[in-house]
Amino acid sequence: MKRVLFVDDESKVLDGIRRMMHAERERWDMEFALGGEAALQACEAGGFDVVVSDMRMPGMDGATLLEHIRDRFPATARIILSGYSEAALAMRAVPVAHRFLAKPCSASELQSTIERVCALQELLSAREIREIVGGVGQLPSLSTTYLSLTQAVRAPDAPLERVAHIIEQDVAMSAKVLQLVNSAFFGLAQKVTSLPGAVGYLGTETIKNLALASEVFRVFVPDERIPQSFCESMQKHAQRAAAIAGALPVESKSRELTVVAALLHDVGSLILASKMPDEFCAARSMATRIGCKIFEAEEELLGTSHAEIGAYLLGLWGLPNTAVEAIAHHHRPTRIHHSAFDCTVAVYIADRLTEELEAHPHGSRGLEIEENDRACLETLGVLPLFDQFRELALQSCN
Repeated sequence: MKRVLFVDDESKVLDGIRRMMHAERERWDMEFALGGEAALQACEAGGFDVVVSDMRMPGMDGATLLEHIRDRFPATARIILSGYSEAALAMRAVPVAHRFLAKPCSASELQSTIERVCALQELLSAREIREIVGGVGQLPSLSTTYLSLTQAVRAPDAPLERVAHIIEQDVAMSAKVLQLVNSAFFGLAQKVTSLPGAVGYLGTETIKNLALASEVFRVFVPDERIPQSFCESMQKHAQRAAAIAGALPVESKSRELTVVAALLHDVGSLILASKMPDEFCAARSMATRIGCKIFEAEEELLGTSHAEIGAYLLGLWGLPNTAVEAIAHHHRPTRIHHSAFDCTVAVYIADRLTEELEAHPHGSRGLEIEENDRACLETLGVLPLFDQFRELALQSCN
């Protein structure tokens, strides 16, 4: 059974949550802690898969509690409950909370949120990797992008279009902005799946707080064994993949989300480089030594790859399921069923075409397709169209 801890400083509120979650007692082992100190004692007594905490509590507030849990029990999924009037206070929780729920929260919303983060934990079977990824509160950004953003938001009347353009150039910033804007805290009727839309909704002041006050954005400082160019080349790869994905024949209603998934598909590589540099370097060394793909080396060494690692974090952060699934399977799309040319198929193809263009900048039409990719494309039913996709890729990146 999954273990879930609910935390509030008012016993009546906890009693209400207990009644609201009564139907889940056969599936979840639930405990209820009165305040932050009691919550930490409960965590020490036995680990929890999920902690749901109120934000405003005397003594130790929700942000401080979740910070302690992140540091001491990083595999635990962390959810904050906060009222709409507490926006400034809730910003303190951005680096430590995986999800943000608005008060009052319905039973169905609370149940579905807990259910999803529990299901995500099946993506990464190794607890030690879940602990590393669960402890990630922010992803590293390019120093040039960070400098451009801080300069832009400090300027009076900074145009949102310029701020959005800067954020779109950076995988880490894009992921964090989408996490925040898609949180239930903002009460949006539907998920925001475009960066300009996300930045427009949050506004310059919130972005400024993220960049300057809350330290949510930080500069990538790689391990000495990792070349300085890694982050820059990864960002360029992501931007090309996003451009190509947007040109592929996906349904119009899912195009924005497909572009976002393509932009973020290698987030797991950032996590490995910044949090697991030994494993990151070992996988690349192994791939070079035996001539395999990097994700295959990661699977051999870790039992998983950057695809699942990135999907796990972005799923915890509340990005739409469709994007999380596409990111998790962007190297092995045939592991799941496809009824059409969907987001997962598009991200896989965009990633492959980007790698081809990086190796052959003037186009790859007519080049031999690797055996594994040919079999995958055939299974997906798109092999006859691949040369057309190559032309689209060349046009979209020029």
